[in-house]
Amino acid sequence: MKKIQLYIILGGLVLTTLFCSCGEDRSGEYYALIGSKTWIYETMQQNYLFYQDIPKEKNLDFFKKPSDFLSNVVSDKDKKYGVTFSHIDSVFTLSKSNSNIPTYGFEGVIIRANNGSNAIKVLYTQENSPAYEAGLKRNSLIIAADGKKIGSNDFFYITNPEKAYTFTLGKLNEIDFDTLGTVTMPAPRIVENNNILKHNIIQIGAKNALYICYNEFGDERDIDEIKTLFQSLAGQNVNDIILDLRYNPGGYVKTSQVLTTNLVPQEAIGNIFLKMIYNDKINKTDVYNFDVSDLANSSSLSYENLYVITSQNTASASEIVINCLKPYLGERLIQVGTATFGKNVAQRLFTDEAKAPMLEFWLTNSLLSNSKDFSDYFTKGLKPDFDIAENMSGELGELGTEEDSLMLPILYHIKNGAFPPTEDKTNNEDNDNTRSKTYNKSQLFRNSIDLKPKNAIIK
Repeated sequence: MKKIQLYIILGGLVLTTLFCSCGEDRSGEYYALIGSKTWIYETMQQNYLFYQDIPKEKNLDFFKKPSDFLSNVVSDKDKKYGVTFSHIDSVFTLSKSNSNIPTYGFEGVIIRANNGSNAIKVLYTQENSPAYEAGLKRNSLIIAADGKKIGSNDFFYITNPEKAYTFTLGKLNEIDFDTLGTVTMPAPRIVENNNILKHNIIQIGAKNALYICYNEFGDERDIDEIKTLFQSLAGQNVNDIILDLRYNPGGYVKTSQVLTTNLVPQEAIGNIFLKMIYNDKINKTDVYNFDVSDLANSSSLSYENLYVITSQNTASASEIVINCLKPYLGERLIQVGTATFGKNVAQRLFTDEAKAPMLEFWLTNSLLSNSKDFSDYFTKGLKPDFDIAENMSGELGELGTEEDSLMLPILYHIKNGAFPPTEDKTNNEDNDNTRSKTYNKSQLFRNSIDLKPKNAIIK
């Protein structure tokens, strides 16, 4: 038996390996270790929107696992606030109407009292979920689980709970959280998500406004629900529409196209909805139009103003809706809240069962532009017409009501044709995009929606 030193040269990548053999060629084992990363690299060279920023092969470690390898390859233009847009095997599967892991079925934010204690504040619950059955609702404060105090990073109670816990509920005072009692949570399970969380007609003086709280752009099921919703409005008198996207991180572009088509003026049907611009190697632009087949009724809905509620978690496919409606609605599209996340690129799924079996590679491959060729909102997001942040430390108020702080300027505008006067209408001046904000009684940390992928997916 003799030792053979094998030098594997792959496009400038030199792999030096010592192994024992009696004439046995084991080079295939080493190709197997680097094969998926080689495929990722080659795919990016051709299809990546920012292929010019890819490091040279000699500067990369092809033995890393795919997700770690990708994190060393992506451009700075492909990530923001700790979120990388191109990704391997997303945690959340948007092609399903169900969450793909057992959960309690609620979203929340972790806040901290002045003495350093933490609590999870519930933002909303899904119907037919363990959280709903246990009586959790918007504003509920969870201060402990099985007697253990909530930590500043305990998002797993929301995103991936391990078992049935007994939650201790509390109330924020000037310094700490008072204990109110306990609730026993049913075991976590796969929950069917209703992305259209709420919709109803609100009467505001002599006017009727349609309120829609839409929290994620799902696939075919959402398209059917959007069309059903607008079909139910046929013949009704709707003066204004309030589209609440404050918790919507994006999803499928086709679903955003259907929603936008039912909101755009009738004369815009057939015109450009969205442009997807590829790199100069591919050298093409895909153009998507407002298609009459996407209308729920024979014509689009007639109304006066569209009010869109946004936050820093309004991202990607949600931003498409705002940006692509603006050329057709102009000043009739009125944005309230804080600036959006600022994601102006889309991802496409790449797979290769031979070179990278069982691997799903979502690669940023196009720039998103409206019909006026505007796409420049990566740095500062889409800025609101009335800047107001949701005060997570206070009473949030039921979504879409007068108790909801983000609704108040909208209701005032509908009644008076202008926003309420204020000396400082920005709770977060110039949208500094920080991930924690300080209020009178507590400090706000990241919420569970921050952890969701910011997606604009083309099937």
